[in-house]
Amino acid sequence: MNILIIGSGGREHALAWKLAQSPKADKLYAVPGNPGMAEVATCVPDVSITDNDALVAFSKSHDVDLVVVGPEVPLTGGVVDAMTEAGIKAFGPTKLAAEVEGSKSFSKHVMEKYGIPTAAYAVFTDADKARAYVEEQGAPIVIKADGLAAGKGVIVAETKEQALEAVDAILKDEAFGVAGSSVVIEEFMEGEEASLLAFTDGETVRPMISAQDHKRAYDGDKGPNTGGMGTYAPAPVMTKDLVDEVTERILRTMVKALKAEGRTYKGCLYAGLMITKEGPKVVEFNARFGDPETQVVIPLLRGDLVEIMLACAEGTLDKVDFSWEKGAAVCVVLASGGYPGAYKKGVPIDGIKKAESLGTLIFHAGTAEKDGKLVTAGGRVLGVVAKGMDIRSAVDRAYKGVEAISFEGEFHRKDIAHRALERL
Repeated sequence: MNILIIGSGGREHALAWKLAQSPKADKLYAVPGNPGMAEVATCVPDVSITDNDALVAFSKSHDVDLVVVGPEVPLTGGVVDAMTEAGIKAFGPTKLAAEVEGSKSFSKHVMEKYGIPTAAYAVFTDADKARAYVEEQGAPIVIKADGLAAGKGVIVAETKEQALEAVDAILKDEAFGVAGSSVVIEEFMEGEEASLLAFTDGETVRPMISAQDHKRAYDGDKGPNTGGMGTYAPAPVMTKDLVDEVTERILRTMVKALKAEGRTYKGCLYAGLMITKEGPKVVEFNARFGDPETQVVIPLLRGDLVEIMLACAEGTLDKVDFSWEKGAAVCVVLASGGYPGAYKKGVPIDGIKKAESLGTLIFHAGTAEKDGKLVTAGGRVLGVVAKGMDIRSAVDRAYKGVEAISFEGEFHRKDIAHRALERL
């Protein structure tokens, strides 16, 4: 089979790495791909991930049998619909189903309608009404741009002043463009965050292994929010009973709800959770694999990812066998100095081969090749991943890999998996 992977980050590199291991995978293509993905796939940098016609044309001309969509933007742009119309199988939800991520107000409405536990909320398009609601509710409170804002559209306001500023920034100053044409204001939930992803073909829902992301830039969960500075799996907070509860009450209920709404959901459904005193509640749904959660979940998968993804597309997920390794996996993200703010690009990277020789997997998130040399090309540059019999051994191995890699301005968190280690 010929397979096309859409995307260029650490998530897509991890998926490409696993897909390449399948005996069903003959040829892999990546649009646009990255230097790490180039080791297992042919990168195609001259096709845009948002040009559905060009993606379909490429798929046809290269006899692509399966398209795997990584990022949310092509999904909400209808790339799966375009592929299906062209007779090409695709892993991922349709444009209508992907609204579960593309519109926070739509997602909250469905959760409310079908009894899926989540934070209390209100939706506004008028800044004055939104401000009045904030005054009434007080702080802490969460302000979210309704649409896709590249992970930057969520403000956890600790004071009323911060909340009012966020409302004005989104609705008056249009800080997030059309993504902020409406705002979702939610109650602040206390607890421990975790993620549970699932494969689904629209009927069958099969959960993956749980994970926990580290969103803040600095140790001790300090500093600005990022796309994710590291992650580990499984998350001890997600006991077997909790995984079963989330699978039934949240993941399966949402898949059934979307089908009832005429939006059959196929692909990977990601539930971002807060484990509160009242039980697990949804922070957000994503319409695709998480990044960097994928980098720890997929290495623990025992099974053929091509087979699983085809089954999701074809509606036969109940007939596929797969399981999860007993140990743990840890990912430490190496970032460019200044991230998530301004940062330099084109900085040479050293030590990847040495890190790999120490037993770590290196997934490229923001890299490029310049004059034959690997250089930085993003805020999150590399994900250093290690597996172990338990969290402690995986953490130790991951940080040995981290120490082997260097580039000017590099920084990383030194406390990835601290919540799991504190439980030991």
